[in-house]
Amino acid sequence: MQPVSTRPPLPGEAPAIVSISGLAKTYANGFHALKGVDLQIRKGEIFALLGPNGAGKTTLISIVCGLSRPTAGTVLVDGHDIIGDYRAARTRIGLVPQELATDAFESVWATVSFSRGLFGHPANPARIESILRDLSLWDKRNAKIMTLSGGMKRRVLIAKALAHEPKVLFLDEPTAGVDVELRRDMWKMVRRLRDEGMTIILTTHYIEEAEDMADRIGVINKGELVLVEEKRALMRKLGKKQLTLQLQAPLQALPPALAGYALELADGGNALVYTFDTQGEATGIASLMRALNEQGIDFKDLHSSESSLEDIFVSLVREQA
Repeated sequence: MQPVSTRPPLPGEAPAIVSISGLAKTYANGFHALKGVDLQIRKGEIFALLGPNGAGKTTLISIVCGLSRPTAGTVLVDGHDIIGDYRAARTRIGLVPQELATDAFESVWATVSFSRGLFGHPANPARIESILRDLSLWDKRNAKIMTLSGGMKRRVLIAKALAHEPKVLFLDEPTAGVDVELRRDMWKMVRRLRDEGMTIILTTHYIEEAEDMADRIGVINKGELVLVEEKRALMRKLGKKQLTLQLQAPLQALPPALAGYALELADGGNALVYTFDTQGEATGIASLMRALNEQGIDFKDLHSSESSLEDIFVSLVREQA
C-alpha cells in the first residue's frame, strides 16, 4: 500500500489552508470512526475525498466544520483552530451537507440572507442576487422552501453555504439524487470558484466526478487515510493498461517463450491480452512485439484500454481489506 504523504508544499505549491494532524474520533460504543488522520489541503485546490459507506468521510467533514468534537488531534482552518478559535475558523467554511435541512416555511431569499447574517456579515443584496442567479434560483427567490423540488432545495443549500463568502467550501455528496442539469451547473460553478481562489473539498459516490473535477484525490477506508495523491500522478502510478491483440490464428496455449509477459488468452484463444503499467509502456510493448514476431504469431487488429479512477479506488479498498 502506498504511504500517505504529509510533506510540506514544494516551491510554487500553494500553502495548506486546512491542516489536519493526528485526528481521531472514537464513539461511546468504542467504534473508531477516525484513526490518526493527517492531511494538508492546499489553498485553491479541488480535493476529492473518496471512500465506501462508513469509511469516515462525513465524520471527518463534521469535525473540520465544528459540528463534532474529535477524540484527539487538531484542525486548523486558515490558521485558526476549529476548537480554540471556533468562530474565526467556522466563518471561513461553507458546508453543503448531504441532508436537505432548511426552514421549509421561509422564502429562498430570506433563507440565504439569514445565513449570511448568521456569520456576522452585513446585508449585501447584490451578493445574494449574484449567487441566486448563478444557481438558477433567481426566479424562485420569493418561493417558500417547502414548494421547491429536491434539486432546487439542493441549490438553496449551496447558496446558503456561499452567502458568507467562505474561503473553504465542503460539498458532502452534493449531487446525490440530483438531475443531470444541476450536476453540470454545479461543477461549472465549482470550477469558477476554484479559479477565484476558493478551496473545494468534496465527497462523492460518483467517482467519474472526482476523476473529472479534482486536483488531488484522498482515499479513506475504515477511518484511515489510505492514500493522498495528485490525480494525474495517481492515474500514472497505479493505473493499468491493457493491449488486446486479435490473432490471425487461434492459440491453444501460450508458448513458453512468452511466459515472462503478463499475457492471457481470451476469446477462445483468438486474442491475447497484455496488461502493463503506464510507466513501462513503450519498452514493454516493443519487447512483446519482438517476442511475438520471433514465435511467428501474427495479429490482425489491436486496441488498448486503461483503468479508471474507480478501478484504482476499488483495488485500494480491497488491498486494505
